[in-house]
Amino acid sequence: MSKKTKDNVKDPLIFETAYRRDTAAHLDEEIEKRYPGKYHEQELLTEYPTVYIIDNQGKQSNYKEDYTVYVGETIDIQRRTLEHLDADPETRQDWEELRNAKNAHMFVIGHEHFNKSLALDIENRMMQYLSSVDVISKLNNRRENAQRKYYTSDEFIPIFNRIWDKLGENKKYHNLFPPRRILEKSAIFKASPFNKLTDEQNQAKKKILKTVEQALAKNQTGQLVLVTGEAGAGKTVLMSNIFYELAKQDQLNAVMMVNHPQQVKVYRQIVKKLGVGDDETVVKPTHFINKYDENHKVDVAFIDEAHLLWTKQNQGYHGHGDNQLLDILQRAKVVLAVYDHKQVLTADEIMENEDWQQIKRLAGDKVIRLKNQMRIAASDETIRWIRDFIDQRRIFPIPQDDRYDLQVFDDPKTMQEAIARFNAEDHGHGISRMVATFDWEYSSNRKPKDGSDYWCVSEGNWSMPWNLQLKSSQKQQNGVNYDQLSWAEQPHTIKEIGSTYTVQGFDLNHVGVVIGPSVKYRDGKVIFDPSASANKKAVQRRTMKDNSKQRFGEQLLHNELNVLLTRGVHGLYLHAVDPQLQAALKRAALGKRNI
Repeated sequence: MSKKTKDNVKDPLIFETAYRRDTAAHLDEEIEKRYPGKYHEQELLTEYPTVYIIDNQGKQSNYKEDYTVYVGETIDIQRRTLEHLDADPETRQDWEELRNAKNAHMFVIGHEHFNKSLALDIENRMMQYLSSVDVISKLNNRRENAQRKYYTSDEFIPIFNRIWDKLGENKKYHNLFPPRRILEKSAIFKASPFNKLTDEQNQAKKKILKTVEQALAKNQTGQLVLVTGEAGAGKTVLMSNIFYELAKQDQLNAVMMVNHPQQVKVYRQIVKKLGVGDDETVVKPTHFINKYDENHKVDVAFIDEAHLLWTKQNQGYHGHGDNQLLDILQRAKVVLAVYDHKQVLTADEIMENEDWQQIKRLAGDKVIRLKNQMRIAASDETIRWIRDFIDQRRIFPIPQDDRYDLQVFDDPKTMQEAIARFNAEDHGHGISRMVATFDWEYSSNRKPKDGSDYWCVSEGNWSMPWNLQLKSSQKQQNGVNYDQLSWAEQPHTIKEIGSTYTVQGFDLNHVGVVIGPSVKYRDGKVIFDPSASANKKAVQRRTMKDNSKQRFGEQLLHNELNVLLTRGVHGLYLHAVDPQLQAALKRAALGKRNI
């Protein structure tokens, strides 16, 4: 019998063997030899559900190993292995490389508590973790298998954790199964299509897939499904899950769009590793609009962060309509769009009422709202405090919360040091970074006029370079180019301070927010001052369809604060430049009411 660990989870059985036909033909016999006289252990690998991992190490570059990996689940490992090895390469091209590999290798994993549902959940979670491993360039699986409730579902996480840790104990495969905490802080892990969906997300998925099926069967066009919900509601995870399920269907043309360069990087990593497309599968909206037309439509167009779409023509978006979402609807049979009014950040993204009413008519009853808060791991009271600060513009006493680290700092330097310390210590929760409201000048095209090397966020004697300016002397880590990673995932960016344009759509462990002078506190209320903002795209006048010129600065600065204050999963650190706002936050931290 396998021994119990300190968390009372029994060790898994992990059987290793070469992956070839001659070994597969005698797999049951080899298992019996490995466990002589231990009939229970033998049965757990030959008669009960098992999860298996097949890996082949390809050519090594100067930087890394290069693995192709397949994950599966079966109730008969010998039969399933022979089926794979004998599969027709024309119908199972994903097996061709593994079948012909000279050094392919297989792990067969069993556990005393495995049933069919638990094994399927383990398989699915294994895909989520392996898709985040740097040395894996190809990851194959034929299905997405997340289960819902079953008899041993409460054992799923501890059993998986023990399996993964056990696999990583072998130094030979340490890079293939690195520590979980390293993978869990990656952007690709958090956006993985193999994240287990909540009941709310599953219900939304069923409705969306039904809409897609009906629209394609009837050859309809321009069918719109809107997914709404506040930051942290799980919109991206739902989008990624459905995208993967449809993109892997050979007969269906699915394209993912996002107007955020950091998010483009993440989705392209997912597509490349899982083999469900190429660089044309994940594109920016303008590229999609220019490539397709009414005579050349895609089946399903996904738009993550659709609130970042342009709603007027500019130099990069010319010669089509006035609204990117409406233009995309003309080029797809079904459009699945994530939209959050509270995350619109520039005047060019403001939706005119006429267009919004048209969008709502097109969506009809196909508007899905996610209500659960999934990002911020805090009490309801703490989440309410954050929402009151943002939406009600009121600052109440900060509640006591053992689950969430919410602090107010006297100066940004001390806050920066705390964030750096927390990031270095890791705590198993992921990446921590500094961010700020866009109240300090920045340009990606020129250097500061005063001769400084960097555009900086500053207060007094303290300063930090704005996002995407520092360059690392190390261009790669474990074979991954830094420029393929999102801003926060690049290690050297701990010395930079980010903006909404670098962190929107991403989670951070702890986030330190420097609230600049565009956010003030007057007469018991938080107010927004566009004159103190350096975000020209937010405070500039917008020319409307009727040629009137309007400003949306206060609304957009409110949205900016919303994005920044909802990044932290486990902690939110605050410092305000405005003396009155800082004083109000300090009183709140002491449990005092602001009058």
